[in-house]
Amino acid sequence: MGAQQREYKKRITSAQGMKKIFKAKEMVAASRIAKAHARVLATTPYADAITRAIGAVATHSGDVDHAFLDQERSETGRAGIVLITADRGMTGSYSHNAIRTAEELANRLIDEGKKPVLYVVGRKGETYYTFRNRPPVQSWAPYSESEIPALGHDIAQRLTDDLQSEDPEIHLDEAYLVGTRFVSRFQQVARATRLVPLEVVDAAEGEGSPQYPLYEFAPDAESVMDELLPRYLESRIVNLLLQSMASEHAATQRAMKTATDNAEQQIRKFTRLANSARQAEITQEISEIVGGADALSGSGRTER
Repeated sequence: MGAQQREYKKRITSAQGMKKIFKAKEMVAASRIAKAHARVLATTPYADAITRAIGAVATHSGDVDHAFLDQERSETGRAGIVLITADRGMTGSYSHNAIRTAEELANRLIDEGKKPVLYVVGRKGETYYTFRNRPPVQSWAPYSESEIPALGHDIAQRLTDDLQSEDPEIHLDEAYLVGTRFVSRFQQVARATRLVPLEVVDAAEGEGSPQYPLYEFAPDAESVMDELLPRYLESRIVNLLLQSMASEHAATQRAMKTATDNAEQQIRKFTRLANSARQAEITQEISEIVGGADALSGSGRTER
């Protein structure tokens, strides 16, 4: 076997090994998507119910006065951005799309005269901003899928503390959540959502406004709101963390499917080149034998 053939054989072996790894990761990601989506569906009704309850309290109780409902919050001009990214690689454009959405939001806030303050979930986002000398105020990395409920509670607690802080170096006027919403296995959308201040539809807006149920509040509507708002933040953050995890698995599956196809293409390419090199060597050997025979016959010598 010639040197060229040996080189092609080494590349084929390497591509075959990589193909096995990519295929295994693709299958693992595919098996996790359904479980992650089931968790999203399990938490969404609770988050929606909390949102409706807050809307009912704010709509039917005109005397409720909560800082998180104040649309004119403007004490320090600081706006918190919670960015959810992947904690590992091989996820395609998943983290890049979320980071781009957060950067667009930060630029818009700067244009409005506000100061964006970053809170990052995941190693990819942490590495991105640390490398650019823009370290986040706090980062949560690494994290695992089983830790998402506790992680969501920690993020919500930190965000609530900063929103209610009286220290001008810590206080936040607004809070935004940037993550990837899971639509289907083939579609995930990176979006930015404002958490605080909450937008509540006035009951007098007429047709088209949501119809909230009537409640009786004990001891009073303001106390109920104080209990509901932290739960609202936590439920929304946990729900988006789960959606982002499902989106990450879907992005990983697509990326590994593409990598597997590319590895297969490389294997076919180098197999074809190896066959061509082998055929060229055989042709060269035959040409040398024929040339030697012609030389012998031309010299008048006969082979014994």
